[in-house]
Amino acid sequence: MLIPRTLFYLAATTSLLAADEFGEPPVKAPFQQGEDSFATDDWWNEKPTNIIDLRVDRDQTVAFGIYTTSNGILKLTAQLYPLYPKETRTVRLEIDDDGKWVEIGRQDINDIGWSTSFRIADWDMTKDVKYRLLHGEKASFEGLIRKDPIGKKEIVLAALSCNSNRDRGLREEYTRNINAQDPDLIFFAGDQSYDHRQHTAAWLKFGLAFKELFRSRPCVTIPDDHDIGQGNLWGENGKKSNTKVGHDGGYIYHPEYVKMVERQQCGHLPDPYDPTPVEQGIGVYYTNLILGGVDFAILEDRKFKTGPMGRHPMKGPRPDHIRDENYDPQVVDVPGLKLLGDRQLYFLEDWSDDTEGVAMKAVLSQTGFCGGAHLHGSKDNRLHADMDSNGWPQTGRNEALKLIQKANAVHIAGDQHLATLIQHGINEHGDGPWAFVVPAIVNTYYGRWWWPEDEKAGPNAPEGSTLPWVGDYRDGFDNKITMHAYANPTNDRSMLREGGNPDPNGWGDGWGLIRFDKSAQDVTFECWPRFADVTKPDAKQYEGWPKTISLD
Repeated sequence: MLIPRTLFYLAATTSLLAADEFGEPPVKAPFQQGEDSFATDDWWNEKPTNIIDLRVDRDQTVAFGIYTTSNGILKLTAQLYPLYPKETRTVRLEIDDDGKWVEIGRQDINDIGWSTSFRIADWDMTKDVKYRLLHGEKASFEGLIRKDPIGKKEIVLAALSCNSNRDRGLREEYTRNINAQDPDLIFFAGDQSYDHRQHTAAWLKFGLAFKELFRSRPCVTIPDDHDIGQGNLWGENGKKSNTKVGHDGGYIYHPEYVKMVERQQCGHLPDPYDPTPVEQGIGVYYTNLILGGVDFAILEDRKFKTGPMGRHPMKGPRPDHIRDENYDPQVVDVPGLKLLGDRQLYFLEDWSDDTEGVAMKAVLSQTGFCGGAHLHGSKDNRLHADMDSNGWPQTGRNEALKLIQKANAVHIAGDQHLATLIQHGINEHGDGPWAFVVPAIVNTYYGRWWWPEDEKAGPNAPEGSTLPWVGDYRDGFDNKITMHAYANPTNDRSMLREGGNPDPNGWGDGWGLIRFDKSAQDVTFECWPRFADVTKPDAKQYEGWPKTISLD
């Protein structure tokens, strides 16, 4: 006799509701291409996924909380596992007030994505406060909202990106190391999910892996292209893409899916600078966060950027790739192309001028503002210029860099998988801001290499560097850059296919740590291999790091 799927799953999972209690989902997903099918509609009838088990005991429905505090406002997102139709959708937020739990808010969960966000104004940022999120009778998640570290001489940021699904592990090495370093703020620069159409399941897995980092400290997460289901994204003010890969600009999947992803990942960020939605009703989240006297601008690199298809003379088999090293880079810098968009440029202008109560500034975004890699995916795939990078369009790139430099800010990003430390040039080498692109969390998916074709150092190589290919260069878009450090993988992805036994430290993955010394006006960039042990005195960073620069 065949056993109904619901009864099969019920038998395999303890403490679940009885089969006749499921009922009909109160909210039907509007998606059209199977987006988030693991976690929407009658999700309990879906086949088990290898991402994460969504059928949890009902005392575990609160997966995690994630928060920021800035300017006296607490923003906190509660992320739940999928709920059954007859379960309550209400989540309660309580804080510890002198040993007694006091409720300070209630919110209803959105069935599309199973998250909700609290906004608590007039938050006292001068003391540590324990909090807990409650659902139903037994489910809870506890954490600590830290006081603003305004009295600290040094503010420390840990930065990560690119959480490849090639490795489904729980990232204990990151939790152990970064908690030992005890940063004041965590930044995930994008691609927290590589499961494209199944963001809720992947986001829950991300939280399961990293919640011990942000349980007790503020955290910034921003989505990149893979999070919203695309290999690359040129958002072009929120328009709908009419291609399968998005080269024409815009979003491939349903706008409610994009909104869900941004709700899950960005609902806890400070209020957006200008909340006016873009096309298709998609929201925005660009904003700033002030922590300990360091002012972090949070950008949306992709949302306003022009798509490359039909916008320039084709110089390769794909509209975003240029392989002809003899092409004139000015022909692709077509007038009218957008990078950050007028709205974000206005925000950066305003942000750069606002220095009240601010000791230092930094910009957080998805990707770097140049082409900082030569080899893509494998050592035999040389790409002269890649329009997925923010090195294109060049005019928009220079407009953004001028404002970052005006603010005397450094730039921290991810996306490229390859860790680089670069000082940009705008009119000449060395007159622009410093930029640290951090390594991938897991880099066995798509490695990149900095590998000049002539294998020579550039002019004005930094004194004392032991790396061979540093100094002044021009990227494939003719942008001026000074390379100070890079962390090339020593292992090639092909070794996976060939059954090799590569060095686990050789993939070039890891994390960045950035130290802002407010009194000295110094910034120290650190780059740590994934499998380092920072608690040991002989722990080594990637060659070329640490690097301290002065903003004075």
